[in-house]
Amino acid sequence: MIKKYLTLAGKLCAAFVALCLSLWGVGALWFQAAPAVALIWAAASMVTLVLWWWRRNARMLLPWLAAVVLMMGWWSTIKPSHERVWADDVARMVTGKVQGSVVTLDQVRNFDWRSDADYTQRWEQRQYDLSQLQSVDVALSYWMGPAIAHTLVSFGFADGRYLTFSIEIRKERGESFDAIAGFFKRFETVLIAADERDILRVRTNVRGEDMYLYRLKMPPEAMRSLFLSYLDEGALLKREPRFYNTLIANCTTIVFEMARRIDPGLPLDWRLLASGYLDRYLFDIGALAGQGGFDSLRQQAHITAKARAADKATDFSERIRLHLK
Repeated sequence: MIKKYLTLAGKLCAAFVALCLSLWGVGALWFQAAPAVALIWAAASMVTLVLWWWRRNARMLLPWLAAVVLMMGWWSTIKPSHERVWADDVARMVTGKVQGSVVTLDQVRNFDWRSDADYTQRWEQRQYDLSQLQSVDVALSYWMGPAIAHTLVSFGFADGRYLTFSIEIRKERGESFDAIAGFFKRFETVLIAADERDILRVRTNVRGEDMYLYRLKMPPEAMRSLFLSYLDEGALLKREPRFYNTLIANCTTIVFEMARRIDPGLPLDWRLLASGYLDRYLFDIGALAGQGGFDSLRQQAHITAKARAADKATDFSERIRLHLK
């Protein structure tokens, strides 16, 4: 009897693995080959698995397994690239040079957005003195329910300027984000450095996203280290293009990896994957500045209405931070 149950458990495990491989193949072919090919693969996989389970003959899986191996070989040939026709807002990658405490950045984005399809492009060279770095804020922009948010990190300087870094998908012209496609090498990764009136305002005022802005508790040396980590990340991405992955290489997990190089004690947590709850994670580890409990901090951090009211005002950054004064 025990042997019978062990055999059944083994077969169920094998069936689960085969089902996962079949579904992975459907996604890979759908997003990298053609939907018709993916549907053929889905039908062939289903027939193979049903016949194997019904006839209890493992040899029936051999042609299908050979196809899986061939598909994995094909999958390994799909490489990221910088040579595509990129959408305007991700067409350039930030680069920087450091001389003493002064950082010179090329390709800082400062678009004037009128709509998602109507904008004036501006890419600027800017200088920042890291000895004047005073604050680090994290913005969470919600665009698909409470569990998913885009993470942006903004650095504030003594002269009142703010610079925001954002890890984003590098869309080709005419493309839009697809969370499922993000599992299947559909998008490359890009690091954008931008003015807040561009990169925060476009999300709240143009795309209709909901945004929260929190001040982080960080000593000055950690702030500078995080800023320089972004420059290192940008240089690495420029040398070696990398695919975006919805789950393990996204706007939150990559930032966490950079932060963990500064503080190796940062704990892993499921909320790093469900980025909409990142603020609660930051509160729980004592990383958020401010007084009171989490609910109070979250209510204060809600800046959507402030951003929409400030719109194109020159003091946009100051007006969305009234709760941080």
